[in-house]
Amino acid sequence: MRHPKIIIAGLGLAAVAAAGGITAASVGSSSAASVSPAQATVHTARATVHTARATVAGKAETVLVNGRGLPLYYYRPDTATRSLVTGGLAQLWPPLTSAAPAATGVSGKLAVLSGVNGQQVTYNGHPLYTFADDTAGQVTGQGVQNFFVVTPGLAPLTTSAAPAAPAPQSGVGY
Repeated sequence: MRHPKIIIAGLGLAAVAAAGGITAASVGSSSAASVSPAQATVHTARATVHTARATVAGKAETVLVNGRGLPLYYYRPDTATRSLVTGGLAQLWPPLTSAAPAATGVSGKLAVLSGVNGQQVTYNGHPLYTFADDTAGQVTGQGVQNFFVVTPGLAPLTTSAAPAAPAPQSGVGY
C-alpha cells in the first residue's frame, strides 16, 4: 500500500522542481554565464529602450522605459566609465544589460559599458537601471537612494570623475 503523505510530498517536490526548471531554463537561455534573479528580469540579448508617458511626482512626464515598459533610472554617483551599483543595491536597482541595445524615439546616445554588471546599457553615458518596486508606467523610485528617472533630454555624462549636475527633485520628499 502506498503512503498518501509520501505521494503528496513527491508531487510537491515535482511541482517545485518543475517551477525551478522553468526559472533555470529562462535564466539559462540568456547570454550571461551567471545571472542573478533580479538581473534575469531585465537581461535580454537585445534590450529595447523607448519613451513612454508616466507619472513622476504627480506630474505626467515622458521617460525612458525598457522593452517591458519599466521606467529606467540613472544613479547620480555613477561615472561615464563606471557603475557603482553592485551587490544588494543591484538587487533593488537591477542594471539593464544587453550586448546590442536598440532605441526607439530617443534622441540621446545608447551604448554599452562593460564593467561590474556585465554589458550594461547606457544613455548619454549614464548606466541604466530599473527599480524592483516599479511596474510598467509606474515611477516609484524617483529620488530614492540617489536614483532618478531618465528623460529623453538627460544631459550627457562626461568621462571625468566629477559628479553629474543635480537633477531637479520635482518636490518629491523621500
